[in-house]
Amino acid sequence: MPKTPSPPVRPERIRPLNGCRDAAPGPVMYWMSRDQRATDNWALLHAQGEALFRGVPLVTVFCLAPLFLGATLRQYGFMLRGLAETEQALRDMAISFVLLRGDPGCEVPAFARRIGAGLVVTDFDPLRIKTGWRTQVAAALRVPAVEVDAHNIVPAWHASPKQEYGAYTLRPKLRKLLPDFLTPIPALRRHPHVWPHDPGPADWVTVQQSLRVDRSVSEAPGITPGPTAALRVLRHFLGHKLGGYPDASRNPAVDGLSNLSPYLHFGQISAQRVALETNAAAAAPAARAAFLEELIVRRELADNFCLYNPHYDTSHGFPAWARQTLSDHAHDARPYTYSRDRLEAGETHDDLWNAAQQEMVHSGKMHSYLRMYWAKKILEWTGSPDEALQTVIDMNDRYEIDGRDPNGYAGAAWSVGGVHDRAWGERPIFGKIRYMNYNGCKSKFDISAYIRRVREDQTLTPAVGRENRKGGQLTPTKEPR
Repeated sequence: MPKTPSPPVRPERIRPLNGCRDAAPGPVMYWMSRDQRATDNWALLHAQGEALFRGVPLVTVFCLAPLFLGATLRQYGFMLRGLAETEQALRDMAISFVLLRGDPGCEVPAFARRIGAGLVVTDFDPLRIKTGWRTQVAAALRVPAVEVDAHNIVPAWHASPKQEYGAYTLRPKLRKLLPDFLTPIPALRRHPHVWPHDPGPADWVTVQQSLRVDRSVSEAPGITPGPTAALRVLRHFLGHKLGGYPDASRNPAVDGLSNLSPYLHFGQISAQRVALETNAAAAAPAARAAFLEELIVRRELADNFCLYNPHYDTSHGFPAWARQTLSDHAHDARPYTYSRDRLEAGETHDDLWNAAQQEMVHSGKMHSYLRMYWAKKILEWTGSPDEALQTVIDMNDRYEIDGRDPNGYAGAAWSVGGVHDRAWGERPIFGKIRYMNYNGCKSKFDISAYIRRVREDQTLTPAVGRENRKGGQLTPTKEPR
């Protein structure tokens, strides 16, 4: 029996998915899903620790699900380019990587049986569809299956056993636990036990070309995917922008955001790595604290919401006071109403809203402050809160690179349904839901400057359409020279 101990993955970060207790002799299989990276990945580290302890190969699989929550070429392209880099990083450490295609609930356990896996490890995701896949996979296996929260710094189920009312209730719990969890992350080791049945590298060009996805939304220009790019973006932010936090981050007219959300969403960088490097950065304590509040408290609050509220994407997930006040004002006259097509085209009377919509459609991102304004105006301009919420979610998930994410669902529920917020003064349409208007934005930043920047960006970085991406080379992204 090999004597190599498992890496120090805290037991609170791991929980079983089925009742099987004794691992079989075969390889350890890591089913990668949410955390698509080879470094700073607690789930992968746990899988390798188990494989080293047993003296068996470690096999990583990723299952490419078709039509995932309406994702388009924009999201699939970003993900696949990142996965190509991650596969190479794993192979450099003598860890096999296998790309599966189809329904993960069926394909993952079938593959585990084919290779005789003795243990299956996967990463945590609170979304309903991912929870369903994990449940289906675990039930089909006759060997232990465990999940590891590699996405949150404090594991979501350990941070709180229930849905929190807001940041003010979750924050003290996280602060108490952070010293135990915000620690250095061990390095992945070159694996000494090679899997003899490795099928070889994935043909990423063929995978991309054969994707049956909506190609009408092009890949976002100017955003390079992958773990290498994510680390470069982080270090640029820490060196050039962190000192301006939080003031610069609240001004959509300037580039003051970290731009890390797409990489965090696809797990191409670890939030824990971001936090560790932020703490070590040469910036004022107030600036570091402001950024870490967003990175840790607000992000983990969104996971808490989706983990414990099964209705996170419908009005049934709103607090009772919000449902009541929206019902009371459901029939209030709307000053403007717009169809989904008009909204999607950015053709309203509001030039700020139009610019925010156009920025999202073109670039795959929208400033975080404007996402709140954008969503609240959809509540004001559509026929009902349910229609507004669905419109916000549909457009966010369709155009944002980081759509289909707990942050997106929590943000939509906050804007439209008062989740994680309190009751405000009553007014038409909104009732007691927090209100935002054009003049309020005008008092906080230069709207004209923001609109000019959006137009300039669209001129300088034309969107990449499907016609010249269809046969393009899909290779791992590398640091530019």
